[in-house]
Amino acid sequence: MPRLTQILEDHHSRCDDSFAAAEAAVQGKRWQEATAHYQAFHAGMESHFSAEETLLFPTFESATGESGGPTQVMRGEHTQMRALLAAMAEAIEARDADEYAGQAETLLIMMQQHNLKEENILYPMCDSAIPPADGQRLMNEIQQALR
Repeated sequence: MPRLTQILEDHHSRCDDSFAAAEAAVQGKRWQEATAHYQAFHAGMESHFSAEETLLFPTFESATGESGGPTQVMRGEHTQMRALLAAMAEAIEARDADEYAGQAETLLIMMQQHNLKEENILYPMCDSAIPPADGQRLMNEIQQALR
């Protein structure tokens, strides 16, 4: 069986690809294309955050008895990234490539740091702490949430 969290790691890569496509379209001032790529990116990020916050984190917290710590940090970072996503949406709506680029640069740095923490610390903790029976059920639920 693949690691439970491999699905989420793979989804990070798909979100990164959508992010890059949106950024390239904004740089080229191809606003209709930029909007479509940004909307796909934003939807992917929201489904990812939601899968973690409603499925993975509660299962991990239940298995470990800990509701603070790494999951609390990740939720806080999700909130910060949601604010940046909203600012990026406003920049696209205003067709302001410079504002979009500034917000996107901040988000990129935050996503890189966030994903490293998840992939190297939190996800391995989840894979170790969540019992296999719960892990299989959770993997199926996460796959459905990320479609």
